[in-house]
Amino acid sequence: MDTVAALAPILRSSIGFDNFFRVLDRAVKCRHHVDNPPYNIEKLGDDAYRLTLAVAGWTAAEITITAAPRLLLVAGRKTADSKRYLYRGIPSGSFEHRFDLADDVHVRGAQMTNGLLTVELARVMPEARPPQNIAITASASRGGARSELRLVRPATAGGTEQRGAA
Repeated sequence: MDTVAALAPILRSSIGFDNFFRVLDRAVKCRHHVDNPPYNIEKLGDDAYRLTLAVAGWTAAEITITAAPRLLLVAGRKTADSKRYLYRGIPSGSFEHRFDLADDVHVRGAQMTNGLLTVELARVMPEARPPQNIAITASASRGGARSELRLVRPATAGGTEQRGAA
């Protein structure tokens, strides 16, 4: 069963949550996928997170961390190894981990100590938008004329009302 199809009733009444549903769908489809290197995601507080990857045998120069809108990409690329192994149990191939981030989560920094790569993340809350009343104006004719919609902001503490064209 497709997760998006199972969420159809919610999708019909939601606007702007398409990224959330895409992430949820991908998480359900990949729940049995195990990646190397292993990692932990910690919640340090209400607005702070820590991602820790076990990268033993990797150097900082071989790992790249890319922060894009709503995405954190941690990738490692090893150079060719000319050693001959009788047994190779330490994973050394290239890797790529993609982490979906909320719109308000930002990367604060990263450090590597004793084979652990630590990425610090924080939620940066945007300013709250005040509620808006939307005024609807009627059009004189239904022909090719467009009606003008105007935003009406609620009265401020001083009792004045602000109006502006949308």
